[in-house]
Amino acid sequence: MKYNIFLAIDAEQDIFDIYQYIFYNDSPKNAEYVFNKIKETIDRLSEFPERGHLPREFDKINIKDFLEIHFKPYRIIYQISEENVVVHCVLDGRRELEELLHKRLLR
Repeated sequence: MKYNIFLAIDAEQDIFDIYQYIFYNDSPKNAEYVFNKIKETIDRLSEFPERGHLPREFDKINIKDFLEIHFKPYRIIYQISEENVVVHCVLDGRRELEELLHKRLLR
């Protein structure tokens, strides 16, 4: 079964922000590379969305609705609903994310 992939507005903005940061602080070539790798990682969810694991921040408080996969150092947080996968966040895993995840996903 193939799942439909949807990006939440926050996830689209995350990807844009990552691209822009790398473009201006590193190089356009590296920005394009990271963008393509994030896109490929997300696209693979259409085949195997269950391969993700619970984000540790939610596992601690027993919330099982979200999964995550990685394109290091980026964390891709998503939900599966029937035949749909909704990507909610693409965040730099080197940051402290607990408060941000709670604000964005548990509002």
